[in-house]
Amino acid sequence: SYNHLIDGDLNILLVVFQAIAAVICVEFSKYVGWVEYPNFNLRTARLWAPVNILFCGMLFTGMTSLEHNSVPMVTVFKNITNIMTTIGDCIVFGASVEFLVIAAFGIMLAGAVMAARNDVTVTQIGLFWMLANCVCTSGYVLYLKYATKSVKLSKFGMVFYNNVLCTVFLLPVSMLNGELSTFLRTPAIHTMDYAVKNAFAGFVGFFLNFASLNCVAQTGPTTYAMIGSLNKVPIAVMGYFIFDNAISEETWTFITISLIGGILYTVATLRAGKRKSGK
Repeated sequence: SYNHLIDGDLNILLVVFQAIAAVICVEFSKYVGWVEYPNFNLRTARLWAPVNILFCGMLFTGMTSLEHNSVPMVTVFKNITNIMTTIGDCIVFGASVEFLVIAAFGIMLAGAVMAARNDVTVTQIGLFWMLANCVCTSGYVLYLKYATKSVKLSKFGMVFYNNVLCTVFLLPVSMLNGELSTFLRTPAIHTMDYAVKNAFAGFVGFFLNFASLNCVAQTGPTTYAMIGSLNKVPIAVMGYFIFDNAISEETWTFITISLIGGILYTVATLRAGKRKSGK
């Protein structure tokens, strides 16, 4: 909606704006007594910092990957990331993986490969950034699981530290790459409308953080990775209806196969849950 007004992009700075909005939301909730968590502590921030460093790495390598590769190719590697995360979940946390889970990941990977079959041009630099994104994303999810167990904080406290540190790490980046100066010298976007939309995105991000932390803590990295794959389905469909984005035959194929993979994963999870409960 605003790209035509901006000479460049504000990708990193928008994340900073949304992180600040999320901090305001959680601090307001604490102020009125809805939630409780300790005040900012440097030791706790150091323990939580690797989560944000990996998050920033995931964000940067993801954006750079999109500069050097097409969306279908990035999607293929995103599914490879899920497989890496599952392997890490087994090695680090001793998780057991059902055969149907492996089958679900395989089906989703096959669907992504089919969607990308008309785009086989991969450069060395593009491959490097995609692999770097795989490592950062898997590391982020796995360390997030460790941090939710080892750092003694409520989930709202984790949301607070997550967004405070995100601001601390990414604001200097937005200054160095010129995004902050681009924003300051573009009065066309210094409007209440732009501010409200960014605030709303931060408000949604507050709930997204809370849901993500609870998902990783209550389920595990493998389930979180699967959800990360499946959320591309509603995104594609909503993009079609809201922004009139055309959905190609390859994308419909990926959507259908992803849904099949998601159903298989759900069945495997329900079976495992019944066995654990002795039913």
